[in-house]
Amino acid sequence: MSRAPGALGIDFGTSNSAVAAVRPDGTARLLPLEGDATALPTAVFFNAEDKTVHFGREAMGLYLAGVDGRLMRSLKSLLGSSLMQEHTAIGWGEMRFTDIIARFLAELGERARRQLGALPARVTVGRPVHFVDDAPERDRQAQEALQQAALAAGFQEVGFEMEPIAAALDYERRMAAEAVVLIVDVGGGTSDFTVVRLGPDRIRRADRADDILATSGVHLGGTDFDRRLNLARVMPLLGFGHRGPQGREVPSRVFMDLATWHLINFLHAPRTLAQVRALRANYGDLRLYERLLAVLQRRLGHRIAGEVEQAKIDCSNTGGTALIDLAAVEPGLQAELTGGDMALQLQPLLGQVVDCAHECLRRAGVPGERLGAVYLTGGSSALKTFQNSLRQAFPGVPLVEGDLFGGVASGLAYASGRARSS
Repeated sequence: MSRAPGALGIDFGTSNSAVAAVRPDGTARLLPLEGDATALPTAVFFNAEDKTVHFGREAMGLYLAGVDGRLMRSLKSLLGSSLMQEHTAIGWGEMRFTDIIARFLAELGERARRQLGALPARVTVGRPVHFVDDAPERDRQAQEALQQAALAAGFQEVGFEMEPIAAALDYERRMAAEAVVLIVDVGGGTSDFTVVRLGPDRIRRADRADDILATSGVHLGGTDFDRRLNLARVMPLLGFGHRGPQGREVPSRVFMDLATWHLINFLHAPRTLAQVRALRANYGDLRLYERLLAVLQRRLGHRIAGEVEQAKIDCSNTGGTALIDLAAVEPGLQAELTGGDMALQLQPLLGQVVDCAHECLRRAGVPGERLGAVYLTGGSSALKTFQNSLRQAFPGVPLVEGDLFGGVASGLAYASGRARSS
């Protein structure tokens, strides 16, 4: 890769990724990565028909069109797991998961290079407060694996910044007065929090360590919300919770994996299909069994997960009922998701996320009433059910919705520029 002055920030997200660069005037700009879109779905499709690799919306489109190949999403969720050094089939061979992440990062770099003409030598990559909860060694291994992937992708100097701190650096540029702010970054895989002192007079300080009052994070995000709703509204139509002739429930493992974005591909192995066929005797209603078999044989898991995700978004936006289209499984089949049902299903998970926000304030020694704002970033923070929970938790504190898909990348670019100049 050719090099250029300046600094680059990469938000490698569970569901979406973004890249930002610092302009000569010192402001960050998000780079278009797919047409005019600055957010690129974190998706890779290995096209087995012509042995090509595709990314983002194009990857999803080819998969949904029925092109033979391997779709991979939620790659970030694998960081910190034992799978990172393992090989997986891609349609015409095998690759390590860490090499697949490197391939995606290299594509981000190439698309950024097309916009900039050349890439800066230094890149700052975002990381959650915790890749893995309550496991410091695995957390360290996760960052090392991501650093190795970024270096293998061709980036020369790779630094890291916590994603909520990056979001704070971006928000600060739009503040008129100093305040203590709770940064809330809820993405696809994690929910991260920072209590930080921000203000227009602090932007140019080289050392901001004293302004960061506390951080906290929990390994819960939008894909976990999708999983809960999938298990509640769709998987029962395939036999989840169904009791067979002997009064025993159909084993739940296959449904758990089928509702989890980054585990769906593992269900396509011949061994798994054989295990599912052996479940036939556990069903009293064979129609449910035939649906499950159809989903696995036609590889519809990602399509269903996408339909659940879209229903969640529609339900949040309208407050009404959203339909989950399952016609690909069986003509006319659909499920409903209501606002009340979504709030009920997600309440335990959202409770854990809000508890983590309170823990951040406790560590900072800052009572909620002293907050100047709660600043929201990350796509899943747009969920109205979650925002209502935050309003109840922090009454009277303004909720400020930032650039949900680009704020972290912009902040990472600022952090990269600051590191380069220090």
